[in-house]
Amino acid sequence: MPVKKVVTSEKLPIKLWLDQVDAGAMEQAKNLANLPFIFRHVALMPDTHQGYGMPIGGVIATEDMVIPNAVGVDIGCGMGAVQTSLTEISPDNLKLVLSAIRHKVPLGFKHHRRPQDRDLMPRPPAPLPELPVVAEEYHNALYQLGTLGGGNHFIEIQKGSDGHIWLMVHSGSRNLGFKVANYYNRLAGALNRQEGSRIPPGWQLAYLPIASPVGQSYLHEMSYCVDFAYANRALMINRIKEALQEVLGQVAFAPVINIAHNYAALEEHYGKRVIVHRKGATRALAGEIGIIPGSQGTPSYLVRGRGNPESFSSCSHGAGRKMGRKQAQRQLDLEQEKKRLDQQGIIHAVRSARDLDEAAGAYKEIDQVISDQLDLVEVLVELRPLAVIKG
Repeated sequence: MPVKKVVTSEKLPIKLWLDQVDAGAMEQAKNLANLPFIFRHVALMPDTHQGYGMPIGGVIATEDMVIPNAVGVDIGCGMGAVQTSLTEISPDNLKLVLSAIRHKVPLGFKHHRRPQDRDLMPRPPAPLPELPVVAEEYHNALYQLGTLGGGNHFIEIQKGSDGHIWLMVHSGSRNLGFKVANYYNRLAGALNRQEGSRIPPGWQLAYLPIASPVGQSYLHEMSYCVDFAYANRALMINRIKEALQEVLGQVAFAPVINIAHNYAALEEHYGKRVIVHRKGATRALAGEIGIIPGSQGTPSYLVRGRGNPESFSSCSHGAGRKMGRKQAQRQLDLEQEKKRLDQQGIIHAVRSARDLDEAAGAYKEIDQVISDQLDLVEVLVELRPLAVIKG
């Protein structure tokens, strides 16, 4: 299925892989399409919805500039998944595994009581004194390594269409990425004002030249956050493996699939070296394995990228929200959402109205999201949730 729609009213085209996009996200996409350093076009994935400055589910390529808000505040947030040798797991054992996971992986705002091994931390791309935010937050990050966080982050145990039980984690760079994002977004805004930038501050698209010292500093600190988020997921997956083996004995595991969906990277597209920003979007190079998670109680998908140049070799990062958190808590029916999960036999995390912000009803239909991007990815394995732990 090709691009669903192309908007040509702005300086550069906006290519959409969805039928409808909310007005706020479209306004943000139009702002992006009118930036002087955007390359070729703006791409909106099927899970697109409004974010800060740039839509979540948006992909852009820039020439010589990087936009902190086009990466987002949870730098390096992404997915980790691993196939186990198990083909079945009983509900009683599932509950025991979940209990063991909760003892090993701090959830929500909780951190470890003791710092984790420094050897598990990524190696900085530059000396720490040249990374002001990372240097300041490094000690705190030792307590956050291997922790889930809150919001839409989750741990799931799933049954794959390949017959195997799978483990999946969605998490990011914790407070480290948040601090880096805000620090450089503020710095970019101040510099743009000093230079008399014509880009309206209300667009929330302050930028940094990548050749400048501050641009290089952001790229280095952002890169560290991506690596930290990767290490964070890897450690959690190791702890989840331990929990599974404590309950079930010897279990074998395939190599971990670990991908990010909030970052910027120097890549070649249409014969030019550009900075590709993926905000709530996953790289999908030809043959590359990726993960597109659903919402709580809906399937997730293991996919293989097709390397479509029109999306800058990208795909969606998930189902995408169709209503805001507060709106979901006000409008969704608690009993109906619980019934939807209970009828599937899923051990879930919906307990009260405050949990409705992460209920399936707050998200787009994952099957439609997948259908809308079959020119971007090929589906390999469908993963149906058996049990969910939310941050």
